[in-house]
Amino acid sequence: MTHVTLRPEFENLIDPYAPVGQVGTGFEFTEGPIWHPVHHYLLFSDMPGDVRRRWDARRGVVEVKRPSNKCNGMTYDAELNLIVCEHATSSLIRERPDGRREVIASHFDHQELNSPNDVCVHSSGAIYFSDPWYGRMPVYGVERPRQLGFQGVYRVPPGGGPPKLVVDRHLFDQPNGLCFSPDERLLYVNDTVQALIRAFDVEADGSLSNARVFASGIRSELEPGLPDGMKCDQRGNVWVTAPGGVWVYAPSGELLGKVRLPELVANLTWGGPDFRTLYLTATHSVYAIPVKAGPRHEPYMSGRISTGPDTGYPQPASPQLASGDMQLDPRRCAMIIQDLQNDVIMEGGAFADSGSPVHARQQRVVDNVRRLADAARARGVVIIHVWFIVEPGAPGVTLNAPLFEGLVDSGAMVRGSWGAAPVPGLEPRAGDFIVEKMRMSAWEGTRLETILKATGRDMIINTGAWTNMSIEHTARTGADKGYFMIVPEDCCSTMNADWHNASINFAMQNVAVVTNADAVIRGLG
Repeated sequence: MTHVTLRPEFENLIDPYAPVGQVGTGFEFTEGPIWHPVHHYLLFSDMPGDVRRRWDARRGVVEVKRPSNKCNGMTYDAELNLIVCEHATSSLIRERPDGRREVIASHFDHQELNSPNDVCVHSSGAIYFSDPWYGRMPVYGVERPRQLGFQGVYRVPPGGGPPKLVVDRHLFDQPNGLCFSPDERLLYVNDTVQALIRAFDVEADGSLSNARVFASGIRSELEPGLPDGMKCDQRGNVWVTAPGGVWVYAPSGELLGKVRLPELVANLTWGGPDFRTLYLTATHSVYAIPVKAGPRHEPYMSGRISTGPDTGYPQPASPQLASGDMQLDPRRCAMIIQDLQNDVIMEGGAFADSGSPVHARQQRVVDNVRRLADAARARGVVIIHVWFIVEPGAPGVTLNAPLFEGLVDSGAMVRGSWGAAPVPGLEPRAGDFIVEKMRMSAWEGTRLETILKATGRDMIINTGAWTNMSIEHTARTGADKGYFMIVPEDCCSTMNADWHNASINFAMQNVAVVTNADAVIRGLG
């Protein structure tokens, strides 16, 4: 399915041929997707089915709550409590990890809300939500008379309190999706019936002002679809459900392009370890599409789970070894594939005379790393390729050690050359990360730790070449930084077996769990 480019900027946000993958189907009507930034799963609701489900790459789709009070939009607050719009109860609810349920809002002026529909959280902790009356209709809610005579948008102040109406009560027919701009100076709210998006200025006290139409005419006589779910990306572009899929508007209001899907789309959210996957709830299914632009940074994306008011944050548990078996949580693991480049371990490479190709074959390092990486990906482990890359002439490489002198003298690892390329079979795959370095350690001068923190990973499976240099240096520094380092020794190689064994049997024993590929695969479950 080809997406529609209307302006060149659209292709900076998504590949026009980006595949549309179906992660689940067979539902009645899906809504409310939200991605958990720590445990890496997608929650979504099925309003007519009165059920909430979750999806992750390892277990697929599972049911987590039935009945769900015909829940619709969901998000998290900064403490990763789930905020839920419930149609059946006409309430906005907070669900805490320990199971406690709190009502955030249920009435305005002593009358029941219509049916909270979509919700977003400001960095101050204030909560904004829309309140059309779809939840009082058959199928998508519980049919019953309305108590309010209008459909509004509300703000709940930080710390709680009665909801405050922040728009003119006669401005909207059916307010639906809403989202902040990246700097939170604007709040966008769409109207499904009016088929438009309005923009508001967000004042210092949280009130809204200067209402104006941002985009209109979001309808088609040829395809079903109207404004419903809506999100803002990191560049300020607005992504809104619309005929045929999702329409993307620039901050100026110009329509950039259209993301095409095979079913009517109700809502969307960013997810995945790097927040570069767009998940879409579309009638009977849930879809995933890789995108180039990430979301605006929501407060929950930096959230951590609290263990209670008096204990703070839990200390991470180390890899468990019981009866010789390792137990690893894939959601906490990242696998580094380091320096497995042609110049390093292939015949004809710049360092072939060192003996490294022979030892790599003896270790079966390429086959073992590939096998481990395939198993790790299937379980949701983040894969990070670390490559030694220099520009022609090696500018910036200091000749302060024999290793770097040899690198420069041999003209190795030059960007774009055969020697700098990954060895056959270990090329990056969709969703993998690439980190470039100019030193032995994968940490020095790179974005490695940024990726690990962004994806919530603290256990590192450390593979590649060379065992006694890059692998050992990375393990030592990782241990100093507080990461749990795991070294499968059959996924590493160097110049010869003596140097490899010296590193594995002595230095590495003090900074890492030394094991093998099969044990790691079993440990990942």
